[in-house]
Amino acid sequence: MALTLYFHPLSSFCHKVLIALYEKDIAFTAKLIELNDPGARAAFLKLWPTGKIPLLLDDSNARVVPETTIIIEYLDQHYTGARPLLPQDGAALLDARLWNRLFDLYVMMPMQKVVGDRFRAEGQHDPAGVAEAIATLRMAYGMIEQHMANRTWAAGGEFSIADCSAAPSLFYASIVEPLAPAHARLADYFERLLRRPSVKRTLAEARPWFHLFPLKDSIPARFLADQT
Repeated sequence: MALTLYFHPLSSFCHKVLIALYEKDIAFTAKLIELNDPGARAAFLKLWPTGKIPLLLDDSNARVVPETTIIIEYLDQHYTGARPLLPQDGAALLDARLWNRLFDLYVMMPMQKVVGDRFRAEGQHDPAGVAEAIATLRMAYGMIEQHMANRTWAAGGEFSIADCSAAPSLFYASIVEPLAPAHARLADYFERLLRRPSVKRTLAEARPWFHLFPLKDSIPARFLADQT
């Protein structure tokens, strides 16, 4: 087996796949990509023209696998590892796929809109777009709060692809828009995610890079030191 993951340690979407790999305890080679480096970007674009990370290269099957959800489903099909991340039960599988998608679209993406706006040059900021993104996050928080009543994980009774998406989504989103006191179930779920060994490992590996995060001054102190 020769799996290579092209990634960056600050990327929330890369965290999603790293968590899946660590949950499955699958061996892989991590290849850090600096897309701001013209040479590195040109080489990467030859592999995948969209230039999006993460990207999984499977030498054993001569496959280039893009997109986080597809990567995790591919791993479940070809490298089950320690445990599957897509439930076998049909209803739970649909739930896992749904919540994986909801976390990507309504937590991860609006969070990235707010963060991305910090990189814009003076005079090119999008305050209306940022306000809309914050409103979307608040809506999503309320939706997740209701969904997590009497649940441990987002879909079914086991940790799944939905939770792989939820962990990095909520980690970064809670920095952009902190959870409100009314979101007690969501907060409890977030704490369970943070205690998950795969999530702890992913955040620990990202910690040396946090100083490059544009909202670094808003990162809670507990995430800036080693967690036991």
